Amino acid sequence: MARLRLGPLLRYVDGSTATVWVEADRPCTAEVRCADGAKGTANTFQIAGHHYALIPVTGLRPGTETAYEVRLGDSGAPVWPLPDSPFPPSTIRTPGDGTGEGGGNDEALRVTFGSCRWAAPPSDEHDPVGPDALDTLAARIATGTPADRPDVLLLLGDQVYADNTSEATRRWLAARRNLADPPGDQVADYEEYTHLYYESWLDPEVRWLLSTVPSCMIFDDHDVIDDWNTSEAWLAEMRATPWWRERVLSGLMSYWVYQHIGNLPPAELERDELYATLRSTPDGTDALRAFASASDADPGATRWSYRRDFGRVRLLMIDTRAARVLDEQNRAMIDPEEARWLRQQALDGVGGASGMGGEGGSGSTGGGYDHLLIGTSLPWLLPHLIHDAEGWNAALCRGERGARWARFGENLRRRSDLEHWAAFPASFDALTSLIAEAGTGPGAPATVCVLSGDVHHAYIAEPTWPDGGGPESRVLQLTCSPVHNSIPASIKLGFHFGWSRVGRALGRRFVRHGRSAPAAINWRKTGGPWFGNQLMTLTLRGRSAHVRLDQAQVVKGVGTHLKTTQESQLS
Repeated sequence: MARLRLGPLLRYVDGSTATVWVEADRPCTAEVRCADGAKGTANTFQIAGHHYALIPVTGLRPGTETAYEVRLGDSGAPVWPLPDSPFPPSTIRTPGDGTGEGGGNDEALRVTFGSCRWAAPPSDEHDPVGPDALDTLAARIATGTPADRPDVLLLLGDQVYADNTSEATRRWLAARRNLADPPGDQVADYEEYTHLYYESWLDPEVRWLLSTVPSCMIFDDHDVIDDWNTSEAWLAEMRATPWWRERVLSGLMSYWVYQHIGNLPPAELERDELYATLRSTPDGTDALRAFASASDADPGATRWSYRRDFGRVRLLMIDTRAARVLDEQNRAMIDPEEARWLRQQALDGVGGASGMGGEGGSGSTGGGYDHLLIGTSLPWLLPHLIHDAEGWNAALCRGERGARWARFGENLRRRSDLEHWAAFPASFDALTSLIAEAGTGPGAPATVCVLSGDVHHAYIAEPTWPDGGGPESRVLQLTCSPVHNSIPASIKLGFHFGWSRVGRALGRRFVRHGRSAPAAINWRKTGGPWFGNQLMTLTLRGRSAHVRLDQAQVVKGVGTHLKTTQESQLS
């Protein structure tokens, strides 16, 4: 009898369809049966001895919520929900108007987001980094009201840490191979990546949460390795090591299986040639490995970025790691083809630009949107000192101050993680211009929100354009991290200083020394910084927007819970 190894994960949901991801322990047919009669089946496909299925569920009705169960093979018995589960039944909740993922103008869309989740230890062990925000969100939803449940969960990178494993994982690795050999106590291959996902997603609270709240995901560096693709020199050094190729290919393969395919609408999946190949062959390992190899060799070979429309809310999730151009004289956060795609999707339906070839599944609006969400694991707007330091560092590394300064700059870039949008000045300017263009004109959205993580704290920043110009839309940088991790006290002080007047003055000195141009916009911090394990939630209704920050805390005699730290009306 087939058993459920991992999942289910509820991924895509619109007014009539959904997708549910599972991993089984052997080849089988996976089935979802809903209480209202909706259902779906899919045969598993095999990668490296593991068996997966992404089940399309059809026959759902708009504006309903239905419990579901998962069955594997011909046993007839459900493998989900788990026997004696302390959680409510997993459900699929569809938007009310039936036209897309997020409902009509009068229906609120709740988007919860965060990044950087180091797997929580078992509940009976001490947690060195404090309570997990996803665990506490699951507890709130399980015991709360329907309003406590987000409509979608955005996980903005570092869903697993391939380069910083837990003590339990290190013991598992040591039983498998000699940790004296590189990469030591980091993961080395596909099988070891699967262990990371088990450790993270078999957490009982997180497993139930991901089974009942749809999710969108994108990778960041730790999903592969710290500073992944930080520079051309870094990449050359990594490719010279004997272990890197297996690591990066395994990272991309596992990301495609565990995270990427669930991001895509069913119609787009049906057009995906690789997905079709894997489902039609007894063992898809070689085909997926060839795909990963091509993706690693050429940033333009694969588009990991994607679009999802939730009624009149558009999400553009951007790959800011694998799509980079690393030539020091032509550095770019995303390659030219990716940049063209981003521009096309941002302007589709805005200011008379409809018909540009938008995508995003049955939720595509085609006629503009009320809110634009740009998901990028790395923040666009940083504390001013850090922004200026990254631009200065980029100038040094491309040789503005000579070879000696270039060597110093490369070393500093790696030690200080100077690799956000500001470290790619042309890309920062291009994104700034695109945001202004998307937010201008008769079809402009009420808000353009850049959603980010990475920096292990949360803040809100708002830009202004010179001479009172700029877009009509309200533009905000909303940063929230970590979900479950920590930050040294010295780094906390550094971020505080980076926003200060003195820090800003020091940053201007860096700009002058690097002979680089100052940013074309100004911005100010309007909230934060906040430190702790946390999640942000955007509530969007019509053209109004509201943001809330919740932090995971331990209350004596009560246990862990989410405490609302900040709330703001954005529009």
